[in-house]
Amino acid sequence: MYSLIKFFLFLLPPEKAHDIALNLIQSALKWPIIGALLRRSFKIENPIPVTVAGITFPNILGLAAGFDKDAKRLHLLKEFGFGFVEVGTVTPKAQKGNPKPRLFRIPNNLALINRMGFNNEGIDKMVERLKNRPDGLIVGGNIGKNKSTPNDKASIDYVFCFEKIYDYVDYIVVNISSPNTPGLRDLQEESFIVGLFSELQKIRAQRTVYKPIFLKLSPDFQFSAIRDLVKIITKAKVDGIVATNTTISRDKLTISEKEIEKIGPGGLSGQPIFESSNSILATLSIELGGQIPIIGVGGIFNGIDATEKLVRGANLIQIYTGFVYEGPWIVKNILKDINYNS
Repeated sequence: MYSLIKFFLFLLPPEKAHDIALNLIQSALKWPIIGALLRRSFKIENPIPVTVAGITFPNILGLAAGFDKDAKRLHLLKEFGFGFVEVGTVTPKAQKGNPKPRLFRIPNNLALINRMGFNNEGIDKMVERLKNRPDGLIVGGNIGKNKSTPNDKASIDYVFCFEKIYDYVDYIVVNISSPNTPGLRDLQEESFIVGLFSELQKIRAQRTVYKPIFLKLSPDFQFSAIRDLVKIITKAKVDGIVATNTTISRDKLTISEKEIEKIGPGGLSGQPIFESSNSILATLSIELGGQIPIIGVGGIFNGIDATEKLVRGANLIQIYTGFVYEGPWIVKNILKDINYNS
């Protein structure tokens, strides 16, 4: 069924198709008979809860940040069966992001390229929506800095978002690895990470509820730099890792150089990033000795892909591009086909 729906959706610009598809499903769920049939088709049989970083997740599969940037779709996403959803990336002030077009499909490679640029309505509007989040869904908050904020003031933005969102999410992710905000990846160095996490941990110590703080990493690290990165993660007392964000590499694409140049810059996600994200994931898992939980993300389309993430050391997994290409039934299919005993 989704193949037919996807055919028509893929005739539209990606951002428009995203909203239309979700609006159609949301409307269909309001009709008694159709809604009941849809809910039955999404239903997860015998979900297996998992406890990671002190949080009990209804199941192991989450939706990565970037899909529900402003926490507008949490009730709908829960219907699809996700064990958790990461909202954002959110910034202190609303910003439009980069000019359109800024999201591109590459069907031949089951990939997307985006240069969205942290487009969002700002932290205050997100918090208002999170006050009415659905029961039973674990929600993570992915925080970033505004494009106009210079790097030497970046920690102010992260602290501001952290304080605002803390009471309304279950965990927080510091995003300094998106390739679509100029200079953001320059923050992936020791002094910034250690200094920022120290500030965030001091704020957390004043709260009554302990919530883990994760760090989202780029897949574009040289492997020679991973050990240094692990030392930074350990020194900063990071509670968990999200591995990985999108890549600036185009090595795995099979489209022509002319097509790649036409699309332009942006972060690549989907099937072409599967191997590189897995390599980073496995290296981090080995170097960290399993002491810090890792959310594995990048190129997951089915239960075999998801199982591979777990084998490489992931404690939880997230999807994004696979959801776009396979539709909401991907959640049920992945959870049914994961081999937890591998």
